[in-house]
Amino acid sequence: MTWHRDVFRALRRDPRLTTSAGFLLLVLLAATFAPVIVPHDPNAQNLALRMRPPAWVEGGSWSHPLGTDQLGRDLLSRVVVGARVSLLVGLATVAVGLTVGATLGTVAGYVGGAFERLVMRLADIQLSFPYILLTLAVIAVFGPGLLTVVLVLGLASWPAYARMARGNTLSVKRRDYIAAAIALGGSGTRVLTRHVGPNIANALVILATLQVSQMMMAEAALSFLGAGVPITTPTWGGMLNEGQRYIFTAWWLTTFPGLALTSVVVAFNFLGDALSDRLG
Repeated sequence: MTWHRDVFRALRRDPRLTTSAGFLLLVLLAATFAPVIVPHDPNAQNLALRMRPPAWVEGGSWSHPLGTDQLGRDLLSRVVVGARVSLLVGLATVAVGLTVGATLGTVAGYVGGAFERLVMRLADIQLSFPYILLTLAVIAVFGPGLLTVVLVLGLASWPAYARMARGNTLSVKRRDYIAAAIALGGSGTRVLTRHVGPNIANALVILATLQVSQMMMAEAALSFLGAGVPITTPTWGGMLNEGQRYIFTAWWLTTFPGLALTSVVVAFNFLGDALSDRLG
């Protein structure tokens, strides 16, 4: 049975997976259609409406359900639009890291020898540097931007996938069906793609699911430090940075972006843990 069938079967049988996956699907749909569903332009400023509290608090208005920020911008619109950047960075960086790491790790485990030692030593060297500091150093050179953040975080995360792919490949390549495939004349590429890859995919899917939340937190940290995407683009980390100075007078400026980030990160972790129980 292929890995994606395992995943869908687990989704049907485990309510934890169904709940977390359903919540993440709603967040993804809201982020995708954010320009259509948000009530206001997230960057539209109106100083006459600045620091309005949420609608259920005295002085609030249902035209701005979560209140407004220090520039009079609608907070609900900014939180919804901010989900686009967080999810895009999380998913895109995992795609980059998974592609590079799984490819190098699988080939290294299957081929062995000098190539395996080279890949593992490179992974060890990169793991010795905190990826946030490495990312900040690269962004300081090339400048902040969404593409820079995605590429740097993605390339900084490949060692985790490489190590897991290599370890699982070393185990799988000793199986009898791999020897049979080679004896029947299967090329190295065919053996890797048709026999090794599908049998190590479950572990990589679990790791990738857990890594999405880590990459989202990393993007939020970079935006909080002003080194992420441009400040004109609403992000949860950027909103936390802007609202920190008003935390005691306008609690909603940090509470709602923080709750959004926390909820999505917990959902991804919950999904990854549940997949680990089912597919691990």
